[in-house]
Amino acid sequence: MFYRLRNDFRLSVISLLSLCAFVGITPFALYRFWQGNMLAALVDSLILFSILSVLTYAWFSGDTKRSGFLMALVVSAGGLTIVNLLGLVGLFWLYPCFITGFFLTSSRMAVLINGITLLALFVLKLDSLSLEHLISFATTALVVSACAYIFALRNESQHRRLAHIATLDPLTGVKNRRAMEEELSRAVANFERHQLSCALVILDLDHFKAINDNHGHGVGDSVLNQCVQILGENIRKSDRLFRFGGEEFVLLLPGVDRQGMHSVVDNLYQVVRSELKCPSGPVTASYGATLLQAGDTADSWMERADTALYQAKQNGRDKVVLS
Repeated sequence: MFYRLRNDFRLSVISLLSLCAFVGITPFALYRFWQGNMLAALVDSLILFSILSVLTYAWFSGDTKRSGFLMALVVSAGGLTIVNLLGLVGLFWLYPCFITGFFLTSSRMAVLINGITLLALFVLKLDSLSLEHLISFATTALVVSACAYIFALRNESQHRRLAHIATLDPLTGVKNRRAMEEELSRAVANFERHQLSCALVILDLDHFKAINDNHGHGVGDSVLNQCVQILGENIRKSDRLFRFGGEEFVLLLPGVDRQGMHSVVDNLYQVVRSELKCPSGPVTASYGATLLQAGDTADSWMERADTALYQAKQNGRDKVVLS
């Protein structure tokens, strides 16, 4: 539970807001029931029930994007209802609604919801609110929303940047294992839905440890970067290259059949063999490749390619094995 709260910002906001709503609204609902103000008590209860329902949906479904949007709608609608019941005093409840909307949903959607909420205040023309009060509130609410919007935009930009960095290998600049696992799962899903063929290739640089031992890790890093450059220049834009770890790389080749896979791997084998070098001479690689098959999972697909790579190494390295 705590792991999900630490690692899912939107879920943590939904949970915290729900807790605050439960603590803040429940006493009012009970007090109004005790006073006999059944309408206000029922409205409080309905708002509380809606918020807790969204919270439950968020935790069980994991769909925090939709849950955040629903929560923003519930909070804004609840704020409008409170203004209708309490008049001028209720306006203060809308400020937190306007701010939290930017944490619950996208900045553009939050702006839209806040704008509709302000427009509804003027359209309803509540008897307890003068035009002066509405204009004063709208002005301050716009300032609050603008500040929250700027903060949300910066937060979204930083989140995208960090998410992008988290998928890159810091040495070679290609995508890392985490990104590879996502791409493999996506390829399997596309195959199940649209029968889009895809090939998986694992290549491992031969005797790489000897390069590090004999020439130092700086030379080893240079060889890895050379390998990435050579591979990048000899694959299509639609192909995906990943550093699996150490001296292993993975290629995802969408839309190829067995003959196409054989052609691509053979070309890479020849190019790497002739162009990749270190101070002690040429650097070769071993290759294991396989096509995505019906019933495959990402793990079984990867395991079959890894088995083919192991066979290539067992055959003396500098070999290609197609599974």
